Amino acid sequence: MSLPTLRMIGFIIGLFLITLAVSMIFPMLTLLMFERTDDLDAFLWSSLVTFVAGLAVVLPGRPEHVHLRPRDMYMLTTASWVVVCCFAALPMVLIQHISYTDSFFETMSGITTTGSTVLTGLDSASPGLLIWRSMLHWLGGIGFIGMAVAILPLLRVGGMRLFQTESSDWGEKVMPRSHMVAKFILLVYTSLTVIGAFAFWAAGMTPFESINHSMAAISTGGFSTSDSSLANWKQPAVHWVAVILMMLGSLPFTLYVATFRGHRKALLKDHQVRGFVGFLVASWLVVGTWLWANSENNWMDAVRIVAVNITSVVTTTGFALGDYTLWGSFSVMLFFYLTFVGGCSGSTAGGLKIFRFQVAYQLLKANLQQLVHPRAVIKQQYNGHNLDDDIVRSLITFSFFFTITIGVIALGLCLIGLDWVTALTGAATAVCNVGPGLGPIIGPVGNFSTLPDSAKWLLTVGMLLGRLEILTVLVLLTPAFWKH
Repeated sequence: MSLPTLRMIGFIIGLFLITLAVSMIFPMLTLLMFERTDDLDAFLWSSLVTFVAGLAVVLPGRPEHVHLRPRDMYMLTTASWVVVCCFAALPMVLIQHISYTDSFFETMSGITTTGSTVLTGLDSASPGLLIWRSMLHWLGGIGFIGMAVAILPLLRVGGMRLFQTESSDWGEKVMPRSHMVAKFILLVYTSLTVIGAFAFWAAGMTPFESINHSMAAISTGGFSTSDSSLANWKQPAVHWVAVILMMLGSLPFTLYVATFRGHRKALLKDHQVRGFVGFLVASWLVVGTWLWANSENNWMDAVRIVAVNITSVVTTTGFALGDYTLWGSFSVMLFFYLTFVGGCSGSTAGGLKIFRFQVAYQLLKANLQQLVHPRAVIKQQYNGHNLDDDIVRSLITFSFFFTITIGVIALGLCLIGLDWVTALTGAATAVCNVGPGLGPIIGPVGNFSTLPDSAKWLLTVGMLLGRLEILTVLVLLTPAFWKH
């Protein structure tokens, strides 16, 4: 990689750092509003250090006649996520006086919208810290949407080419330029966040709680302002607002743009969206009925409790409404399976994504038909697109390395000394960006604070790999990447 290319990457990362430094103004204003000026210095110093670091790589200027190639974008994506986390962790060190390991873990969990936490006492925590955690979710969510639309298709792992509205090309018929797509996505993302905040407020939260939870829900992040998560609010309306926002954050944002640009049925026609919504509703009804039959809850309450927890896990958000591991071994195994599902491609959600399960089903059906009719020519299509060899190969490659990554991290956690349940579910929840794992330590009512530092760093790597869909990072480790 040439020096001008590295300078260009550094210049862009510098702009990210300056944006991050400016973003720290919002927690400062929040502290002033709540008259908690004792934590103001932490954000002032953090903002200053971050701004100076960003300015140092921006001042030399943007190199001329340098255009980033696809492989340069992979380096930029991975490096920007890591560098931004390094500086975004500073306020947590200064406010909470926790180790840098814990601060970096919390920050990576926030920016990757995972939602795993090492912090306790959130109900009485600094409002500046709480809003900063939620902002990390929000910024990370919009960052991933941009990457899913612009970068992941180059590696053929994001799946966006399968979801072009009515088989049209995004660059020609829906939007004239890619930067216009980004502007409209940001507008939709911001609008949904504002609407969500008002909805939470109307449902019974305070304005501050509403803003925090709206940012966490639309980004499918999961950080809450209470140690009890959504169980802290008894109003059913709060729980249903959270469910709706989590679902909205898990739909392809390019289809929102297409809807507003005139393709009124873009969301309704999309196979992935219909499969995702159908899967969630069916799961609510089946598991809700099972919980109603095996508990003292009435049917509506059982469905509501199940809807919050299942939607939270499937969309990889991480909110919790009670401890679902107490429902019995069936629920424990069910929620472990749901950890891997994920939302839609091009959304803020993590996991394997619904479309990969749908494509796998189409391939299975076609292969079974081929066994029955060996001479037949079986047409394989999904969402109006032919399933060519490139798509099939990318699906198999990603799914394989996704599983292997979880297995390797789980083995590493066992080697560190964790029990197998904590290790396996911790690895899965990190790579899938879900948040809570299973078991008494990292379950839905626990957190990651008691884990050894080495385990936290390993899980941090898992969060990054999962958020960037693994291949974006692994491609940097190949010798071919570094050859000119």
